[in-house]
Amino acid sequence: MRLHEARHWVFDMDGTLTLAVHDFEAIKRSLDIPLEHDILHHLAALPEEVAAAKYAWLLEHERELALSAEPAPGAIDLVRALKDRDCRLGILTRNAHELALVTLQAIGLGDCFASADILGRDEAPPKPHPGGLLHLAERWQVAPDELVMVGDYRFDLECARAAGACSVLVNLTQNPWPELADHFAEDCAALRSSLVP
Repeated sequence: MRLHEARHWVFDMDGTLTLAVHDFEAIKRSLDIPLEHDILHHLAALPEEVAAAKYAWLLEHERELALSAEPAPGAIDLVRALKDRDCRLGILTRNAHELALVTLQAIGLGDCFASADILGRDEAPPKPHPGGLLHLAERWQVAPDELVMVGDYRFDLECARAAGACSVLVNLTQNPWPELADHFAEDCAALRSSLVP
């Protein structure tokens, strides 16, 4: 896919549109989760009463991070440029929907995404599951291969691959997953520059 022709863009949020601040190892230690386990999958496997308390702690921890979120380099210009082109814009995050709204407001992009196009961990299966992307493709009435998924981690790329969407890796100095990333840009500013035909 030629990125400058793409009209349907889905973004990961934390570490993609924002500076990465989550210390996942510290979160796992606080929640007594083995370091090699995925946080959301681990919590989903716990008994409901045990999981509820841990989800509540996680939500409050993430709320503090959301309120102080800062935009990643070039993220605001990239999103506003796509909005100016009348592209459809979505968010697919492993964070909670309500905190995605807080984060987008904090970084100055609260007006760029329709609430229904922001999918958190309660609206879609956590990435790398492709359900969120497939939901947005259906909602926007386009084929999955018309979507571009932009993220900073392997889960974003695997999600795109499973859905049949185009994947773009950003905010790393090099690409550790060349077999999964269709495109790579060191940051959102570089991605924005690459959209000039």
